[in-house]
Amino acid sequence: MSELTIPAVLARAAGASPDVEAVVDGDVRVTYAELGERVREAAGAFAGAGVAPGDRVAIWAPNSLSWIVTVLGAVSAGATLVPLNTRFKGDEARWPLAKARVKALFVEDGFLGIDYPGMLGLDREGTFPGLPDLETVVTFNGAARPGVITWGEFVGKAGADPVDVRPEDVADILFTSGTTGRPKGVMCTHEQNIRTYEAWTGRTGVKAGDRYLIVNPMFHSFGYKAGVLACLLKGATMVLQRTFDVPETLRLIEQEKITVLPGPPTIYTSLLDAPGRAEHDLSSLRLAVTGAADVPVALVRRIKDELFPQVVTAYGLTESSGTVTACSVDDDDETIATTCGRPIADVEVAIVDEKGERVPAGTDGEVLVRGYNVMSGYLDDPEATAETIRDGWLDTGDRGRLDERGNLTITGRTKEMFVVGGFNVYPAEVEDVLARHDAVAESGVVGVPDPRMGEVGRAYVRLRPGREATADELIAHCRELLANFKVPREVVLVDDLPKTASGKVRRVELKERP
Repeated sequence: MSELTIPAVLARAAGASPDVEAVVDGDVRVTYAELGERVREAAGAFAGAGVAPGDRVAIWAPNSLSWIVTVLGAVSAGATLVPLNTRFKGDEARWPLAKARVKALFVEDGFLGIDYPGMLGLDREGTFPGLPDLETVVTFNGAARPGVITWGEFVGKAGADPVDVRPEDVADILFTSGTTGRPKGVMCTHEQNIRTYEAWTGRTGVKAGDRYLIVNPMFHSFGYKAGVLACLLKGATMVLQRTFDVPETLRLIEQEKITVLPGPPTIYTSLLDAPGRAEHDLSSLRLAVTGAADVPVALVRRIKDELFPQVVTAYGLTESSGTVTACSVDDDDETIATTCGRPIADVEVAIVDEKGERVPAGTDGEVLVRGYNVMSGYLDDPEATAETIRDGWLDTGDRGRLDERGNLTITGRTKEMFVVGGFNVYPAEVEDVLARHDAVAESGVVGVPDPRMGEVGRAYVRLRPGREATADELIAHCRELLANFKVPREVVLVDDLPKTASGKVRRVELKERP
């Protein structure tokens, strides 16, 4: 088996560090040898359930040992992972499930009080309307019912011989929204993931012996690729937290002697300002890895003074296997705070003007990326792929500049996406949901600065003549149909919206409004 596959990385870790703790999930602790055995059992169960190489397997559940075993078992069986955001509502999840023709879905019943199969419209006959390819739904913790089996029933199925997973096989399809509002499936291979996170761990300094608190959700590349895969590559210990909760995070750091805690800046500001922080022994902390927002120099210095001796920042996007650039622990505070670092090994970054010509160092322009980390393409969407990857260069949709040393600074976004607490939000998707309200004529959604989340959504809404709706009503309407990070923090009712000559809402002008 090639070393450039995820199953080979797991086998290497189990062979080299059999007695090292691999995963700590609450009271459950497993070594790398035990993790390898559980994954082999799961891989056999996938084969026994009729999941063939190339089939798509989705997981709609929080961080857990079950999540890791399921995903590693699926890719070891040659299947392709399709992770789903745990905060998705039914319609949000249905699109990637249908688009990827997902064959098996794994859920945790009751997380966040949600009945996940029920949100997909599970009927009394045990079928899911509109999802003809979905043959198997497995619950990690709930009871069996028509259309849903338990984990015990799943792993009890007959196994089969292991398959030969190749480096060029698609390992995962992570769905990311586009400016049209419809999520697109980003395809990345085993080799792309392994090479990218070998480079990422080399730059950031994650190493064997680290105890890594994975609080970033594993449905996101930050939690899965820069978390699970990075730990597998180095034989580090994964300590799991289901959702970020400051008292629990402080407890886990002290109890588990956490050394590495990556996350968006909001995690660190919450920890720094936490009541009772001084009552916990946090001296084991060594490394913070952050990104997804501008990080003030003063914050970096405070993190280093009060929490972590080492802080690095990085930049990436789903279409680049999650990583493009990263600082190193040897960089100075200002470089770490004001740049995203240099491109990882064998990856190029170019800054170009509107004509596609490279611009001098220090000049703002469009950020292009070329290298092994650039996605294979968007699932079944050659037109969108061709628009995004031209002559081997990935158009990130971001604007930025390179300094004389090759460090990248992101200065804005060509696309109109904004980032809430580390998660991408696309205005068109939110505007589409607002348009479903019978009082809404049109809307424009923009991201506005927020001291805790980095950015939050603000919606400017023009109501239909003769109709009434309050801002609170429209926010509640969005909350019913969207994941919470996509819901506008505020709604501003307006008489008109600025438009282009072709009638499109000018969101750039909206961002300048109070």
